[in-house]
Amino acid sequence: MSGEKDIEQLKKEAAAKAKAAAAAKAKAAAEAKMQAKEQAEASGGDAAPADDLAKQKAAAAAKAKAAALAKAKAKQQAEASGGDSAPTDDLAKQKAAALAKAKAKQQAGVSGAADDDDAKAKAAAVAKAKAAAAAKAKAKAAAGGDAGDEKAKAIAAAKAKAAAAAKAKGAGKAEPAEAVEEAKPSPNQHYLDKYVKVIEEHIGKEAIEESYINKLAKDIPTLILRKEDYFKVAEYLKYNEQLSFDYVSELHGTDFQTHMEVYVSLYSYKNSQPIAIKVKLDRDQPEIGSLVPLWAGANWPECEAYDLLGIKFLGHPDLHRIMLGEEWVGHPLRKDYEPYDVEV
Repeated sequence: MSGEKDIEQLKKEAAAKAKAAAAAKAKAAAEAKMQAKEQAEASGGDAAPADDLAKQKAAAAAKAKAAALAKAKAKQQAEASGGDSAPTDDLAKQKAAALAKAKAKQQAGVSGAADDDDAKAKAAAVAKAKAAAAAKAKAKAAAGGDAGDEKAKAIAAAKAKAAAAAKAKGAGKAEPAEAVEEAKPSPNQHYLDKYVKVIEEHIGKEAIEESYINKLAKDIPTLILRKEDYFKVAEYLKYNEQLSFDYVSELHGTDFQTHMEVYVSLYSYKNSQPIAIKVKLDRDQPEIGSLVPLWAGANWPECEAYDLLGIKFLGHPDLHRIMLGEEWVGHPLRKDYEPYDVEV
């Protein structure tokens, strides 16, 4: 029995202890909650909204104070300047507008003056032209219309002359001599006249068949000689002390189909003057005296003319082909030349 009592007693003690522990735990929780609340209140948890409201009120008060001060200051400045600021601004605006108006008026005045000058100049030009036209009409009236008749005649004559020139040109005729501008004389014309004169005096007038200035060859005086007088004239040109043509600058032959021609260009170092002599030869039997006895420089050019054209230079010391062989058939520079072997 005592054992059962002990167990019962133990259970009651355990239940009491558990109850006490739960009560202590609840009390501790309540104390902790209270302490947390006190700490929150102490740290300003609920004060934050109050502080914000106080700050807003202070800011509004400061702003109102600043506005009042600014208004008072503006009022003081307005009173110091003699009135409110608005009239001052209006006055400034009025002054600026007046200045701009004056400036615009000045510019308009300058532009108007320039326009007036242009108008005056134009009016003066028109008046001048009108006066000139009136003077011209008056002069024409005073002339009685004769000037108009003369002008009409001149125009008709010019038209007729132009028509005649066009007709002559279309028919293949040369224009009238008076319509062609006269050519300037050659600077070597007096040399040609001199050569013709001395040759005719010493050899004979028949020695020169024709004489002219060759415009296509630097205005060189040119003589076309009779075949019989070719060598005599060349000899005279070399040994005459006033002429002294001591150099052969060129010698060649040409086939004109109707005849052959030998062209020789001579030069005088003494007088610094050139001259050209020509001679026409029979195409079927082209022969002429050699100039090698007078000028040794004529040697090879005469051999070349013999080789390519078949012109024989009588009295040449060694006339032979210099480019083609002696067995070559024909002379390549003749207009009727036909190769002996077309494949060569």
